Amino acid sequence: MKKIGLLIAIITMVSCKPENKVNYTIVSGKIENATSKKVTIYSRFDTSLMSEIELAEDGTFKDTLKMNSDFYFLREGKNMTDFYAPSGSNTNINYDSKKKDSTLTLAGTTSTINNYLLNKSKTNLAITGDQEEMYLKNEEDFKAHLLKIKTAEEDLLFKTDGIPEDFKINEKKNINYAYLTTLNNYQPYHGYYIKDRSFKASDNFLNELDDLDIDNETDFLFSGNYRNLVSTSLKEKAQKLVEKDSLERDIAYLKTIVAVKSDVIKNKLLYDDARYGITYTENLEEYYALFSKNSTNVENNKKITKDYNKLKSLAKGNPSPNFTDYEDNAGGTKSLEDLKGKYVYIDVWATWCGPCIAEIPSLKQVEKDFHGRNIQFLSISIDVEKDHEKWKKMIVDKELGGMQLMADSDWKSQFIEDYMIKGIPRFILLDPQGNIVNANAPRPSDKKLIETLNGLNL
Repeated sequence: MKKIGLLIAIITMVSCKPENKVNYTIVSGKIENATSKKVTIYSRFDTSLMSEIELAEDGTFKDTLKMNSDFYFLREGKNMTDFYAPSGSNTNINYDSKKKDSTLTLAGTTSTINNYLLNKSKTNLAITGDQEEMYLKNEEDFKAHLLKIKTAEEDLLFKTDGIPEDFKINEKKNINYAYLTTLNNYQPYHGYYIKDRSFKASDNFLNELDDLDIDNETDFLFSGNYRNLVSTSLKEKAQKLVEKDSLERDIAYLKTIVAVKSDVIKNKLLYDDARYGITYTENLEEYYALFSKNSTNVENNKKITKDYNKLKSLAKGNPSPNFTDYEDNAGGTKSLEDLKGKYVYIDVWATWCGPCIAEIPSLKQVEKDFHGRNIQFLSISIDVEKDHEKWKKMIVDKELGGMQLMADSDWKSQFIEDYMIKGIPRFILLDPQGNIVNANAPRPSDKKLIETLNGLNL
């Protein structure tokens, strides 16, 4: 009897063993006339998660993705393709790179959803029309236009056969979040197009956003539009903290994130800001303390702690990272060592960077104001090698002053990596001994720069 009991117990244990849940998705396809030798697939939830896949000679590719995501986009050259691929699914993507829009096909276990998303994008583009024309509409006509888009997308969703009910529920909310996001964009975009940045929408124009719940974890994971709304809402709250408590903007934003109840939402927003924000903050210790005290994601914490430890070496008074033999537009090469004896104001830029170009008039004025003083104005381009002539031409066309150098390996240049530069323009101020005065110096258009320079012994 005991043996029978033991046998039943063993059978019960075996039958109750949890199934191994599939934690990956398979993506494959073929791209004809590809403009790149590889495709890169990114998670829509976290674009720092990516997978590069080499294309075979015939343009085929295949890979297993383990990014714990449902929505992705594939990038091949300038072509971008969105697709839905939850764990356990397989997706097949095919197109001719020369005529992607007319040849794209999406097959696999989630093909119904992916083809709905493709048709939704086409529907949206067709109704939206010209962006400038849309945002130039008055408030009433603009809102009516958005409701037309929203209704068309909802009709498409419920007329498409084979879409699972849970996806429909989440997607209907996502469509509404897209409507609210565009509605929220009206004031700044309308002001831009009518060339009046002081434009304010009517007091009740955004009433539909008043009841936005910023702690909905399900919606946060599913909808990028919802994530944008949550982030925007928190930034608006942060601005009130800036005005009320005289906090720096980045510190105020972290404090508003900390108040979020959901750990998933909180961790995501903290990391999204810290990935870049920690390299720009003027309050490194306070910023890092706020992040590390409130983020509970172990992997994220490791990455930001690594950045923090590196950034401490860029504190005021520490020796600056060096560069050697950068090409000088005036002829020959220059190294940072050559500039010792003067303060050095460094502008890291590129010819393709709009905000960098926008700073040029202000930079010229600062150079003029401090001409003949003990300061060298230095611009370092991180243009890629193929844009070398474009760089030289822009120097002439824009009549750029100061010293104009080109980094030796664009973003991968050691000097750029040592300063952890993740976005441009970036400005750095060094003293005559080659030590750091400010690794995130004010921009030329910021009046703080003049105050800073006037406070030096130039």
